[in-house]
Amino acid sequence: MAQYKGTMREAGRAMHLIKKREKQKEQMEVLKQRIAEETLIKSKVDKKFSAHYDAVEAELKSSTVGLVTLNDMKAKQEALLKEREMQLAKREQLEALREKERKQEQKRKICSLSFTLDEGDEGNVDEEVAAREQPTSAGLSKKKNLGKNPDVDTSFLPDRDREEEENRLREQLRQEWEARRDKVKREEMEVTFSYWDGSGHRRTVRIHKGGTVQQFLKRALQGLRKDFRELRSAGVEQLMYIKEDLILPHYHTFYDFIVTKARGKSGPLFNFDVHDDVRLLSDATMEKDESHAGKVVLRSWYEKNKHIFPASRWEPYDPEKKWDKYTIR
Repeated sequence: MAQYKGTMREAGRAMHLIKKREKQKEQMEVLKQRIAEETLIKSKVDKKFSAHYDAVEAELKSSTVGLVTLNDMKAKQEALLKEREMQLAKREQLEALREKERKQEQKRKICSLSFTLDEGDEGNVDEEVAAREQPTSAGLSKKKNLGKNPDVDTSFLPDRDREEEENRLREQLRQEWEARRDKVKREEMEVTFSYWDGSGHRRTVRIHKGGTVQQFLKRALQGLRKDFRELRSAGVEQLMYIKEDLILPHYHTFYDFIVTKARGKSGPLFNFDVHDDVRLLSDATMEKDESHAGKVVLRSWYEKNKHIFPASRWEPYDPEKKWDKYTIR
């Protein structure tokens, strides 16, 4: 290359441009090499899939001869595709296993040439022999944690034994709680109610505490049908249960109201008998300990008379809504 003859500033500028062009050439070469590698990988993938589908197509042609229905053809094609995919998966697993064995063999050869690893292996062998020679005690179930300072509080550190003990205790408490809950749900109680058609007709029904409002209405309907003609063709879904001026949904259980100590507009929802407050001394801070009979009503009657007392006071039960604070003596 001919030498440039000029000022030093122009010579430096020329050298800078030459270096910049050489750097751009190197970047272009790297980019070309990367594009070539990506093209090669894509061609390999395309060849793999094309070979896969070519093999399936050839096997499908050989296995289907003559007239075949469309459903049989699709079923045969799906079966061949699944079988081919299983073969390819097995082949990939076999290749991965061979690659793993090759790496292990290579690692073993490298370790055989290292003196430090041999010394470490000999030390490990000596430790294993010493451990075998020591007598084992059957009574020791936990490993000794050596190297810890007994004066340091390590309760905040993770401990497998402590976590297993806590999990076992949690499971035991959960089972005990479920056993007590099931026992309470199996207990029977007497529910006093009044069929309301403008006037009250009081009845009683016995039901388990774990029973739902729908099950209670079903039993109540069985006893009311023989006395009230309009109920003979009615179903459970046509009845409503109103307790303390709240319309209770059919899916709620009596156990839910008892456990949560639910409260209605005019009294508690967890007492299903009827009793009055017989306290001698009145206290404005204490809620009256009285329970009213729930009402069983036809939904059609409620729709016709919901603007008239007492139906005008009724509203759907909302467990999130809290009424006035009260306590039961």
